Amino acid sequence: MQVRPKKSLGQHFLTDLAAARKIADSLQPDGATNENPADVLEIGPGMGVLSQYLLERDDISLKMVEIDSESVDYLLVNFPKADGALIQADFLKLDLGRFFSRDFCVIGNFPYNISSQIFFRILDYKDRIPQVVCMIQKEVAERIAEKPGTKAYGILSVFLQAWYDIEYLFTVGEGAFNPPPKVKSAVIRLKRNARTTLGCDEELFRTIVKTSFNQRRKTLRNSLKPLAAAMAGRKGWDNVKLTEFLSAQVFDLRPEKLGVEDFISLTGLF
Repeated sequence: MQVRPKKSLGQHFLTDLAAARKIADSLQPDGATNENPADVLEIGPGMGVLSQYLLERDDISLKMVEIDSESVDYLLVNFPKADGALIQADFLKLDLGRFFSRDFCVIGNFPYNISSQIFFRILDYKDRIPQVVCMIQKEVAERIAEKPGTKAYGILSVFLQAWYDIEYLFTVGEGAFNPPPKVKSAVIRLKRNARTTLGCDEELFRTIVKTSFNQRRKTLRNSLKPLAAAMAGRKGWDNVKLTEFLSAQVFDLRPEKLGVEDFISLTGLF
């Protein structure tokens, strides 16, 4: 029995066993032991190439979420240990609190077409997810791990770096998959940092970051002027006061020049 890769699900099945073993070994839950295994969720196990190495580890308690019924059938036939650990569902719609009563790590070969959505979902559970190991499109991996000052640095870079320390682990070539993708892949590891709060309005922080990068060729003065004008209206400022506010040096910059702390400080101005 084989599983037919489905383009609609962005399926590129990993076939390189050495790469799969290396990915599985990259997951290192803090404090996990055979007597006290860490809860782990694998997203999109597919044909179980990564799952087989995770299932043999005694220091983790594995659950898997898979949307493809054909893959679910394959896993249950070929991996007896998957019985009871497999959830047939869409990860993006899954209430993770139903399946995990404590912190849990995440691992997987994320479908390229929804990898950003998966990361935003992980951010929803950032206080419950201490570590993520994933394989994604190399370009996206570089963007997430990038530091300020480059074209690759963007919205996901800021959002994820606000809450996680990010390591670019290794690159995986196109030939490691069936069917081969048109781009290279990369494995990254995210470890939750010590931050408990941004110290600013988080919703406004997200709005400012998104607004800034959605018009990244503009200076912050131009891209954020509508937000500043709305704030001025709420505070009863006149145009002179608004112009004075926007004269701060930070508004001369473009968004890729600002690190997480800079965006936090900028949010605090509003």
